[in-house]
Amino acid sequence: MNLIEVYIQEVTRRLPEKSRTDIALELRSTIEDMLPDDYSEEDVKTVLEKLGNPAALASGYRDQPMHLIGPKYFDVYVTLLKLVMPIAAIVSFISIVAVKFLSPVEDGAVLGTVLDIMLEGVGQVIAVLIHTFFWLTVVFAIIERIDGKNDNSPLSTSWKPWSPDDLKQVIYVPKYKAIRTFELTCGLIWTAIWGTIYFYADHLLGIYENGEYGLRLVTPAFNQEVLLSFWPFIVMLIGAEVALALYKMFQKQWTLPLATFFTIYQIASIIILVIIFTHANLFTPEFLKQISGLFTTTPAHIENFAIWGVITIFVVFAGWGVFDVYKRANIKADIKGVKG
Repeated sequence: MNLIEVYIQEVTRRLPEKSRTDIALELRSTIEDMLPDDYSEEDVKTVLEKLGNPAALASGYRDQPMHLIGPKYFDVYVTLLKLVMPIAAIVSFISIVAVKFLSPVEDGAVLGTVLDIMLEGVGQVIAVLIHTFFWLTVVFAIIERIDGKNDNSPLSTSWKPWSPDDLKQVIYVPKYKAIRTFELTCGLIWTAIWGTIYFYADHLLGIYENGEYGLRLVTPAFNQEVLLSFWPFIVMLIGAEVALALYKMFQKQWTLPLATFFTIYQIASIIILVIIFTHANLFTPEFLKQISGLFTTTPAHIENFAIWGVITIFVVFAGWGVFDVYKRANIKADIKGVKG
């Protein structure tokens, strides 16, 4: 008899106070009906085992779920987490870099600038991810509890019960054509990094010497006035990279239109790079003089080597990138050939 009372107590303590008495009476009656007239402790154990875990039985009596997010909404919840969290992280990191653009930087304070961007960026990204995870979880937990339907069948991303017609909305993405979230994230972070370097070139790039507080920039490599004179083109490139990343995010795979967009961006980048690097007085005379002294050559030779070396490397990488994306965009022809 004690086992029965304890079992009923374990079930009802998980239920709202107002319904405990009625459910206790119902449950006790159910148990007694399942027991033989002259039952033993083993008979009681057998009946309680059939009824199952008190927590699971209590869950069946409750109007509200005993889990935070159940199977009905879990797949949609995870899908949104995977979609929203990378976007939130990227936007937060770019916002930190944008703020740094508008902040004054002390001459030669390269390490402080870079460390501030990295530390603040990482801290901001972690904080944003935590907030995004928390609030998205709260929203789905509330949806789970206000849903009056007692149905745990998982919903599709369209918030409707799954049906074979949902497969028509799913795009088949071959592995080689797929664009990974990691690829998108790294691309946007690189955009933030090179943008920072461009607008802070006179504080970041050049010749360093050991000072009282560590490395200190003593001779900038670039004439910042010349670089800033091209700022509209740089902002245009940054905007194009962000647009390209968003395009990739929605396409999820390389297609011919996406590869064409990528190619146009690479060609525009090369043209702008050539215009900037062939501009007179891009490099500071002091920098060229010191570097030419190290290599026992003329400043003009160092300047030409730097200009065409950078352009050549950029063209090679851009050409390989265009070749690779067009190859990935045309992977369907290879698949058909294999099937045939």
